[in-house]
Amino acid sequence: MESLLLKNGLVVTMNADNEIKLPMDVLVEGGEIVRIDKEIKEKADEILDCKNQVIFPGFICAHTHLYSALLRGAPMNILPPTDFTQNLQRIWWPMDEALTLEDAYTSTLYAVYELALNGVTAYLDTYSGPNAIEGSLDRISKATQDVGTRGAVCFEQTERRSQEEGRRGLEENRRFISQNNPEKTLVYGIYCLHASFTVSDELMHKTVEYADKTNSFRTIHTSEGLVDLQHNLERYGKRTVERLYDEGFLGSRTALAHAVHINQREIDLIAETNTNVAHNPKSNELNAVGVAQLPEMLEKGINIGVGNDGFIYDAIENMRTAYLMHKLNHLNPSQVPTPLQVVQMITINAAQAIGLKDQIGSIEVGKKGDFVILDTSALPTPIHEGNVYGHMVYGSFSRRDIKRVVVNGKTIVKNGIHTSLDASQVSQQSKDSAIKLWDRLDLTPRVVPL
Repeated sequence: MESLLLKNGLVVTMNADNEIKLPMDVLVEGGEIVRIDKEIKEKADEILDCKNQVIFPGFICAHTHLYSALLRGAPMNILPPTDFTQNLQRIWWPMDEALTLEDAYTSTLYAVYELALNGVTAYLDTYSGPNAIEGSLDRISKATQDVGTRGAVCFEQTERRSQEEGRRGLEENRRFISQNNPEKTLVYGIYCLHASFTVSDELMHKTVEYADKTNSFRTIHTSEGLVDLQHNLERYGKRTVERLYDEGFLGSRTALAHAVHINQREIDLIAETNTNVAHNPKSNELNAVGVAQLPEMLEKGINIGVGNDGFIYDAIENMRTAYLMHKLNHLNPSQVPTPLQVVQMITINAAQAIGLKDQIGSIEVGKKGDFVILDTSALPTPIHEGNVYGHMVYGSFSRRDIKRVVVNGKTIVKNGIHTSLDASQVSQQSKDSAIKLWDRLDLTPRVVPL
């Protein structure tokens, strides 16, 4: 049984009492935290001196689209979109339809590799490749395991082209879920509906039925743009969250991605059902869809994790944007969230928002040995128990300070370098897939990729 001993670190536990312990040792055996104490003298296979370092639980991305990495820098020969719906119609849906099983693997390998370098040890990804559905989740799982992180993966069920397409997506999720247990595997399956404006009540009911039978997690894009709200009002006479509530989709094992265009009644329904929300502030800025009512949701006790929606894989940057956006939106520098709340959103809250709160998200005995260890030697001011959260949100830390990333007690990133993957090979595989994809989309590069 492999063991790891972290010694003398400032341990940010993110437990129920938000305890911060200094100096402290953490012992991991067989991938699980077995002891946290002032001084642990047991021998271990690997002993790390974490003096002048902060030990956080591994960062968690509550919502992403890993395949979007293949579109970075693409010359978009299209009429520029002027709203979110046109974004989908002119950019994302054509890309979805051009994706192959090879793309599912290479995009995941690159994206998860980059996430790992940024301290992310677990993520929730929704994949959409309607012309290459069957087996896509196996490719995503293989790439994630090659990097060495955890992942909650799903195919984005949609009926925007046909009911048959929705059924096939549902069956791909069902198959993968049946073969991967989140308590035994790094990568597990969940159910996903694209959004309520692209699915029928029948597909929603079937998804709820299947998920309830296996106690599986589920997610859906919710009122990211106005199209979702307008569709539900026009067709059902209900707002988006009201429809989800009436169809039984809400609950503690559900995550709503975005939740931008919602009102107080919908916030109340989310709170009453203990439904989770994945907040994607940088993506909301990029798509100009609006600002989520984060302070109002926090006031109601809603669990909120931070995601990237496939845009900017830097966890610290996404957390920092979540901290600042709402102060600006309310013209109030004291507006919540607080530094503690945003750190919770990339650790324990995000763990709950992807269905893994019992396993990860905090440093506690019995949980998995997932950590991100940051070096404090370059900080301009002292760090201690009283200001560690402030250092996270006020710009003290960045990716360059990540000393190690550990998953299941095993180091996967050391001093900014992955321990088993070659950066140039990962990048080249992604470039090769991107060139083929751009070709299929008739996106002629203006320069030859280096």
